[in-house]
Amino acid sequence: MVGFHSGLATVRPEDAAAITGKVLVCIGADDPGIDADQRRAFEEEMRNGKVDWQMHLYSGVVHSFTNPAADRLGRPDFARYDAKANARSWAAMQAFFDEVFTAA
Repeated sequence: MVGFHSGLATVRPEDAAAITGKVLVCIGADDPGIDADQRRAFEEEMRNGKVDWQMHLYSGVVHSFTNPAADRLGRPDFARYDAKANARSWAAMQAFFDEVFTAA
């Protein structure tokens, strides 16, 4: 599973134990919808579930960084396109897929 600027909160953290695939999350370090407490809770949930997971944080980046139309919302503190984070997260996803789909 790959998530870009996805929320991390879950209703039933114990369900992480049922995750059998690998997880990659790419989020802006300054996304107002995903604060440090939510990131820590996600990490704990993944650890407790023994999930193979990765989280990439992009500095100075907020929500919707992969969407070139995000700037049209007029809320740059919440949602803003970031070409560098978009490229980095895409490369991270491609490397992740290479790992997942070429693993023996």
